[in-house]
Amino acid sequence: MKDTLRHKGLRNKLVLEIKNKGISDLKVLNAIQSIPRHLFMDSSFLDHAYQDKAFPISAGQTISQPYTVAFQTELLKISKGDKVLEVGTGSGYQTAVLCALGAIVYSIERQKELFKKTSLFLPKIGYYPKKLIFGDGYKGFENEAPYDSIIVTAGAPFIPKMLLSQLKINAKLIIPVGDKIQKMTVITRVSKEKFDKVEYGEFQFVPLLKEKN
Repeated sequence: MKDTLRHKGLRNKLVLEIKNKGISDLKVLNAIQSIPRHLFMDSSFLDHAYQDKAFPISAGQTISQPYTVAFQTELLKISKGDKVLEVGTGSGYQTAVLCALGAIVYSIERQKELFKKTSLFLPKIGYYPKKLIFGDGYKGFENEAPYDSIIVTAGAPFIPKMLLSQLKINAKLIIPVGDKIQKMTVITRVSKEKFDKVEYGEFQFVPLLKEKN
């Protein structure tokens, strides 16, 4: 499948739409503009690739709404070379956004079908996370901790202590917390034992599950 001028034009419209919704970080907007989202979607949804909506992918999961991806990414305030842990690889779209921003990305997926598919797919279209991990996102990836930031792309009923422990001092965890509806929550590690919390608007994510496989 190709990335055509039509696709690029549709991406320009999408970027304008999420900009009008409040996303102002030019690096994030440029990443959204550069990534061919239609390649990440099942063929039956290709006509919807550049609508600002979430859509189903395999294994009962979804590719997140572009605005949500941009909102979480903007909260991260990524600098080139930051070591970022992503919990919930899914389609790999958020992973690609992080790579486009120059992050060193470690990403965990607990659905084996998605893990295998995305591991092969991302390098084919030019995105190279440092490591994709098949495992339980609640446990993070301690082997490479601490991280400059951690992003969770599924709804968590609580904030996992294992993820907090894997943050550097002054690093952020961006996580949607709640059951059916989640509040976007930013946790900043201000010292070894102290964490600050700020909540943003309400969102709806697929649930973050443990030990699925």
